[in-house]
Amino acid sequence: MSKEECMEALSKHANIKAVITSIVWNELEKENMEFFESYSQTLFQSSSGSDWMSETETGQPLQKMISDHQADGSDINDK
Repeated sequence: MSKEECMEALSKHANIKAVITSIVWNELEKENMEFFESYSQTLFQSSSGSDWMSETETGQPLQKMISDHQADGSDINDK
């Protein structure tokens, strides 16, 4: 999942503003340069996209995490 796909999915499924996801992604890239270099290379090499999960496949676990978090009584935007 690319940064843009992540931003879109979190906005759609978790109501997290794209700007927040972008800022967090950028900070994670700074802190984990080696991981993101490898991740980016893998994304680039996967031209067909068949190795990656579809939005439906990623949306279901995301929805479960949101539901579980809300059941705990806390707001997902508090973090």
